[in-house]
Amino acid sequence: MPAIDPGEYTIAELGPELKDIEDVDELEAILEAEKAGEDRTGAVTLIESRIEKFSEDDEEADAGDMDPSDMSVADVGNAVRDLEEIADLEALLEAEEAGEDRDSAKRLIQKRIDDLSESEDDGEEAELEAETPEERHPDLDHPTADKRHVRAIEDGTYEDMWVYCETQQGDMLDVSREMLGKARQLMDDYAEDYGGDEKVVAVLIGDDVEAHTEECIELGADVVVTAEDERLGRFRHKPYTRIFCDMARWGGDPGEGNPEPADWREYDEPRYVLFPATNNGRDLSALVQAELDSGLASDCSGLYIEDAEISNPVKTGEPGTTKTFDRILHMKRPDFSGFEYSTILCIDNPHRDFHPQGGSVIPGSFEIPDPDPDREGEVVEWDGEVDDDWFRVEVTDHDVLDEGVDLTGNEVIVAMGRGIGANPTKGMELGVELANCFEEADVGVTRGIVTGSYQFDANVEQYTHEERQIGETGQVVAPDLYIAAGISGAVQHKVGMDDSDVIVSINTDPDARIRDFSDYFIEGDLFDVLPGLIDAVKSGDVGEALAEAAAPGGGDDD
Repeated sequence: MPAIDPGEYTIAELGPELKDIEDVDELEAILEAEKAGEDRTGAVTLIESRIEKFSEDDEEADAGDMDPSDMSVADVGNAVRDLEEIADLEALLEAEEAGEDRDSAKRLIQKRIDDLSESEDDGEEAELEAETPEERHPDLDHPTADKRHVRAIEDGTYEDMWVYCETQQGDMLDVSREMLGKARQLMDDYAEDYGGDEKVVAVLIGDDVEAHTEECIELGADVVVTAEDERLGRFRHKPYTRIFCDMARWGGDPGEGNPEPADWREYDEPRYVLFPATNNGRDLSALVQAELDSGLASDCSGLYIEDAEISNPVKTGEPGTTKTFDRILHMKRPDFSGFEYSTILCIDNPHRDFHPQGGSVIPGSFEIPDPDPDREGEVVEWDGEVDDDWFRVEVTDHDVLDEGVDLTGNEVIVAMGRGIGANPTKGMELGVELANCFEEADVGVTRGIVTGSYQFDANVEQYTHEERQIGETGQVVAPDLYIAAGISGAVQHKVGMDDSDVIVSINTDPDARIRDFSDYFIEGDLFDVLPGLIDAVKSGDVGEALAEAAAPGGGDDD
């Protein structure tokens, strides 16, 4: 019997279910069950890739057992990475020439031979030499280095974690508070792991932003750097980018070398920078990191700092060797499939630095810390000049767009999932009616509702739009009561509602994943259960109704 029944999951839900299964035998049993059941091409491919991954982990490359004629070019490329003996590679190359004789396969084998040969020449490790842009691009009239960006600092010094604290219409956004709390935790851990006294630096740019300096310090900042100008009341690309970059380098002039030291710090540029993954924050983060000639990991939901071992010769400068890079900010973000997370690293090359290491943070990814009114910090005013030329584009008029639906402030949320499939309009009507029974309540939906092909009548169609989506790619909510109707509990949805105080789930499947993190689980069809809940709420007997209808959930959230 397989560990899970793949037929109970959509392909999108199957990926997260498989990610904790590493036993090849179990995976093969799941594959057999899929082929014997729905036999979906996407599901089969997903399971087979998982089997291949752990089969490769369990096998050590042995050139004597390899027949390149039985291998695809991709298989050959994967195999040669594990071969360390040039003689084995040469034997494999001869076998390829005598068999399929594929140019692409021979190039892969020969490249591995060349890499190992370079590292063994004269008993010394070969080191990559830096090339000028003219040498790299002899056919171009204007090599890349001619860009008027601030160039990477040579032999620079880097310290501290900077946090851009975005404000809108005089208010600081909650994501700014989240980032300050996370930055405080990261730098406290950093001090324990690496020593020193590196700080959290909050950056405020705008009009009347000094009003937020005290709050930034209470939330974790050691230093707050401000830039005040009445022309900065609205986010503008050029002035905000120029000011932030000048703060980061404190007077460094493009093309003129390293900046002069600031009187409040002794380093050239920040070690790390964080931006909010809002519309303005995404724009600013990309512009700033490009101007500072570094990299950016966008839309992150997880951050940690630790050393990283890297073998890529572009980064190590020494083919065939591994190098440890220390103090690397690991920035986790959901990948496009939603099955896994990708971890982005911003690592120096042998002949140039990539600092600051930067990322933008998805709102709702971290908790807002409790302010500490006893914390003390320093406030620094940026002493640069705001150039009139930065405001050549003038906003003469504007409209305030509808901000959409904000579910985060509700005490109760009724979330509807694909369990409404039998009668989509009726299912949504029941969800809306239940939400209307509470004073501070609203309706949310899963991604399956937003992207599905359901047909809704006009009276409920407004409740099915993306603006109400809850989950990893939607809103993150934490109401007092979360009612999940017809929702299986995929990890992407769990991310968006896991911090709710009480979770009540309704599902026809007693083994649905959502049961594991529900406080109350009602086994049944939402079309049968919701009318009873509506009557119970109206009569004030909801607690008694839950006790009668619900089985206990799975206990601790996971």
